[in-house]
Amino acid sequence: MDGLVKFLKRTLLYTGLGLLLSCNSGCSYKILHGMFWTQTVDYVKFWQTTPFIPVSPYFSQLIEDTYIDEERYSKVPVLDPVEGENAPLFCMDPPYPDEVMRALPDDTQGGVPFLAETQRNNVRITTEPIVDKMEECRFYPLVGPARMHKCHYKCTVHFDKITRSDWPIPFYFKDQTTEVVYVDHDHLIRCAGPATE
Repeated sequence: MDGLVKFLKRTLLYTGLGLLLSCNSGCSYKILHGMFWTQTVDYVKFWQTTPFIPVSPYFSQLIEDTYIDEERYSKVPVLDPVEGENAPLFCMDPPYPDEVMRALPDDTQGGVPFLAETQRNNVRITTEPIVDKMEECRFYPLVGPARMHKCHYKCTVHFDKITRSDWPIPFYFKDQTTEVVYVDHDHLIRCAGPATE
């Protein structure tokens, strides 16, 4: 308890001294406030835009991840009809490791470096198909007559989950974790018609 009181007194003293010195110095006020403000106004006038708005990298990464998921994994492709009686109609595209890792629940996100971090190390992914089924031809809006090819995969992810904190109580915990993710690669195959470009 005495250590906490000493720490608070010392912090309060340093904060008070810093405020007292920064307010009494005419040059620091001019540099910190006046010069910064004039530079910002000049920048805004020249580029005809808003002043700098700091954005955390955490939020920009969330936006990038949303766009990547939508572009790569959220759309159902429409393929041309398969020619021939014995043409291969089986699932040929297992999920990529990036897709499997994005499908995992993200418990490593939002940590503060050196205070609370969670990492995944030594990641091993095994993928096995569980459903490979072709449905009958039917009409789909915006596509036309097509068949749904269902491809479902069971992905088992083995990794070392490391939880680490350096302050207020330093600790390090390593746990071998196994997670199971089910990934669907459903796609449509047109029944008839000209080849698409």
